[in-house]
Amino acid sequence: MKEGIHPKYVEATIKCACGSEVKTRSTKTEIHVEICSNCHPFFTGKQKLVDTAGRIEKFQRKYAKKQAAPEEAAAPQ
Repeated sequence: MKEGIHPKYVEATIKCACGSEVKTRSTKTEIHVEICSNCHPFFTGKQKLVDTAGRIEKFQRKYAKKQAAPEEAAAPQ
């Protein structure tokens, strides 16, 4: 490596808006983030499905018809 062209690699603290702190190493001494793995819904298991304008129900109705069609065709008349 060339001397004098690389930034200093120092111990850093990552601070989340929820108050969580993580120690790591970086070229910056402090890093502030809005969301971390301790408070993110995907990692905490508190993720919710947000239904926008009934899209889930529309999807279920659409594919319920396709499920019912093969069952009706297989039934004896």
